[in-house]
Amino acid sequence: MEVVQTARMLLYRVTVHDLASVHEIHSDPRTNVYNPAGPTLGLESSRAMLDLWLADWDERGLGYWAARPLGEPQVLGFGGLRHSVLDGNEVLNLYYRFRPSAWGQGYALELAEAALRLGKGLGTIVAVIRDVNVPSRRVAERVGMRKDRTIPYGGVPSDVYVA
Repeated sequence: MEVVQTARMLLYRVTVHDLASVHEIHSDPRTNVYNPAGPTLGLESSRAMLDLWLADWDERGLGYWAARPLGEPQVLGFGGLRHSVLDGNEVLNLYYRFRPSAWGQGYALELAEAALRLGKGLGTIVAVIRDVNVPSRRVAERVGMRKDRTIPYGGVPSDVYVA
């Protein structure tokens, strides 16, 4: 579904107009504390990331959303489900990343709940979360995901949560 409304947010299919927000959020060192690759270094890297997300929607009809508070113009973050391959198996990867000003307010939980509702019956839903990333692990657990195993991912131990 390209547009989903939650209690407090509008989640919509990313567009080319979201590039500035993609770059702002993904190049911020604070949002990348647990990302082994670190912050996105340049606008072209952010554009390449956004191009992948746009292709997901075009090719598969499913991808990451931009999240805005209802009635507000600012993008709070990005997330949702994206087709991926993990250990040779096709899965739906649950992702959420929000700007620091949105942290601690339940937005990631709200987005994850919407994504799990949408993805029910579409395949195995996983969240790959660095083992030291307590806030993201907490979100996955609160939406009912369970830790299945730990794998090396991006060169660091990461927990695979399954819905």
